[in-house]
Amino acid sequence: MTVSLHTSILGIDFENPFLLASAPPTSLIESIDVAFQMGWAGAVLKTITPDDLKMIEASPRYAVLEDKKRIIGFQNIELLSHKTVKYWCDGIKYLKQKYPTKVIIASIMAPVNKNAWQDLVKTLNDTPADAFELNFSCPHGMPEKGIGMAIGTDAEISSTITKWVKEVSQKPVFVKLSPNVSDITSIVRAVEQAKADGFAAINTVQGFMGLDLKTLKPLLNVNGKTTFGGCSGIMVRPIGLRCVAQIRQASALPILGQGGISTWEDAVQYICVGSDAVQICTEVMLNGYKVIGPMLKGLKNYLEEKGFSDINALKNKAVEVLTSHKDLLKTPLEYPKINHEKCGRCGKCVTICMESEHQALQLNDGNIVVDKNHCAGCGLCRFVCPTGAILKE
Repeated sequence: MTVSLHTSILGIDFENPFLLASAPPTSLIESIDVAFQMGWAGAVLKTITPDDLKMIEASPRYAVLEDKKRIIGFQNIELLSHKTVKYWCDGIKYLKQKYPTKVIIASIMAPVNKNAWQDLVKTLNDTPADAFELNFSCPHGMPEKGIGMAIGTDAEISSTITKWVKEVSQKPVFVKLSPNVSDITSIVRAVEQAKADGFAAINTVQGFMGLDLKTLKPLLNVNGKTTFGGCSGIMVRPIGLRCVAQIRQASALPILGQGGISTWEDAVQYICVGSDAVQICTEVMLNGYKVIGPMLKGLKNYLEEKGFSDINALKNKAVEVLTSHKDLLKTPLEYPKINHEKCGRCGKCVTICMESEHQALQLNDGNIVVDKNHCAGCGLCRFVCPTGAILKE
């Protein structure tokens, strides 16, 4: 069976579902040129702003969260593109001429001013960019100016700016949503009513990476000070998946999913919860554009193994299994089953069960015994067992 990674969104053809997200890896035309040669289907340009919106960076501007020397979280306080609008107009034309089948999405941001947004859109309308992405969600630097996340956490302002853009845009418009809201669907409904064509989700999660305990200085240390920044990487993937699923439950519009995607397996999960394509940033910043190779190969092999001809077979697969807590089956309980041959008799599961409410496990005559009268079927013991000896009944 022939497997295709091609997909189509709003009439735009994608060679495969992998795009570079709007970030440092898409800040230069020559860099995007290299990425396209490696197999990326497209790029969302680092956010373009009016030339009079000044960007002054702090240094350093990154920090990481590590687990056994593996970076699982990334924090940044990087601002938007420092390039002029003309630079991007010329660059988009160059890239489209050289790579006519690649997708180019212009990420844009402007002050909350109708003329500022519409003038930027009108200028970029004259380029061969395929779509716009409205950056309503940058969580650092920009909210202090009343833009970025300050827009995306307010349904009324988000709706108003979307309307301004749609009045003049000649291209599809995606709204990039913030996870830093109590109800992302309220923003979804507002911008959909304002005629947005699709969504991009999520932008980074606002956070504080922590302290160096030797010095008690922040890990993101700018001359002894720090600020809350955007957190990304593996640590935010569950948040991104949740947001995309909630968006899909609230809307049928296309979604460009993102947040903690580092492997093809992550991409599959995003597609299954409602994404039509995915965007990747942090993994590229840590390991380079070359990560696209294993992603393309892995996804194609997976589709072949599942007997799927394309990614459409994956889309929304997980949406039907997402429900409210009240609708979850409460009985029968899933009791643990002990594989005594694998059990190391360490007693960790007994201790954890006793100290985490239920006291359902005991070590009798060298074997773990389950007292079903006390067991709540919570499953914690399976996760703490160091030998994998505890299974579902």
